[in-house]
Parts: sequence; structure tokens; C-alpha cells
Amino acid sequence: MRILMVALAVTLLAGCAGSAMNDARTKAPYKTLNSEKPAKDVAQCVQFSWQDEAVFGVDAAAYLQAGEKGGTTVYTRSAESFVDVTSDASGTVLSYYAQQDDFVAKRRLAALATCL
Repeated sequence: MRILMVALAVTLLAGCAGSAMNDARTKAPYKTLNSEKPAKDVAQCVQFSWQDEAVFGVDAAAYLQAGEKGGTTVYTRSAESFVDVTSDASGTVLSYYAQQDDFVAKRRLAALATCL
């Protein structure tokens, strides 16, 4: 029973994050960046950098999921910040979205930039 409740909670949280991300994608990204590194390596680096408790404290959670149009999406709890990592002819493209324009969003952007 406990396992069923955990599975249900995870499914509901993923659904909430998904709708928040879809809403954000209807607008322009907070920032678009490029890298010459492989998309998979960049996505894993972003996830790792966003999980740094020394920087983000108790909110140091980051998750990976397959992107809607290929690539990978790295997102935080409730999709407060997320980045779509895709590949194109010029290399890797990172589209960063943030629900708030605050110091946490800027700190996540700075952590993301270390992965370029």
C-alpha cells in the first residue's frame, strides 16, 4: 500500500511539473545558451550542478526527463526552473526557463553556465 501511495504521489508531481513546463514553453525562454559539448553531457552536468546543497540548500533537487521534441529536460521541484537541452547543427542548445526572476533563478542560470 505504501509503495502504491508513493507511486501515485510521484505521478501527480510529474503531471504538475509537466503542465508548468508546457505553460512556460509558450513564452520565450528566460535565456538561450549554446555549447559545443554533447547534449547528454551538458544535461547531466546541469542536473549535478543544480543538486549542490552548498549553493541551493534544501531546494537542491534536479531531475532529468526526455524532452518533448527530443533532447533532455532538466527541471527542479514544481518546475520552478528548467532547461531544455537539445542538439542542432551548431551543437547543443539550452533553453532556460524560470517562473520567477529572482536570485534563485539567477543562481541556477549561473550554475548552468558552468556546464557550457
